[in-house]
Amino acid sequence: MFGRRKIQLKSDAELAAMARAGVVTSRALDAAVAAAVPGATTADLDRAFRGVLDEYDAGSNFLGYYGYPATVCTSVNDEVVHGIPGERVLVEGDIISIDGGAVVAGWHGDSARTVLVGDRHDPADQELSDVTRAAMWRGVAAMATGTHVGDIGLAVENHVRGTAGGRLGILEDYVGHGIGTEMHMAPDVPNFAIKHRGPKLVTGMALAIEPLLVRGGIETRVLEDDWTVVTVDGSRASQWEHSVCLHSEGVWVLTAEDGGASALAPLGVHPVPIPGS
Repeated sequence: MFGRRKIQLKSDAELAAMARAGVVTSRALDAAVAAAVPGATTADLDRAFRGVLDEYDAGSNFLGYYGYPATVCTSVNDEVVHGIPGERVLVEGDIISIDGGAVVAGWHGDSARTVLVGDRHDPADQELSDVTRAAMWRGVAAMATGTHVGDIGLAVENHVRGTAGGRLGILEDYVGHGIGTEMHMAPDVPNFAIKHRGPKLVTGMALAIEPLLVRGGIETRVLEDDWTVVTVDGSRASQWEHSVCLHSEGVWVLTAEDGGASALAPLGVHPVPIPGS
């Protein structure tokens, strides 16, 4: 899984520049999440995200990526990842994952959030999103305290199995990744325990940690648009993602405006701002 691709290590100055792309990504996602209401189309979410990129004169790392036609992926209900925004109208009770990124001065941010649309939700969807989000933060904490990339996936899986038992499946075909001057870089970041612990976690590393969980089986297929991935059994899915770095003084969540402090403090991890940021 890890292969021999070279991992890009960044200086503190480069990570500080990368953090600016992370903040824009976070604010653009804020806008897209706010737009995810009953009656909105998935295209409305894309326009909201794009508007913030334009405000900050930032680029999109999704638009045009292998021909992808939008600035975000909007994956609704049984759509796992890579759903293309369009005229689909969101309705009360939908669950949607919004995934997007910004490019600022050549540095990339990448983040995703799951939204439960409206005020009336299936409790199982709420559990799905909550467990996925919490598992992501366990993965981030493991990046701060662990020694190898494989520790991240172990932490994610342990939380999912310990919290939801067999109710939720962890997708294995789609994993996290390195990030920096490109959106997808070495190494792969699995969301499950593996025999090989993978590369060492070292200063200068930046990773996108993104668990994808489903309420049923983990088998997926790609629709005719060659992008949208759906569950074969029609079960609903959730994705949460943050870009995270290890700098000379500690850990920092690049796509969280507080560096992840509020979510990580209960886990005993205290992010430190990047020197020079």
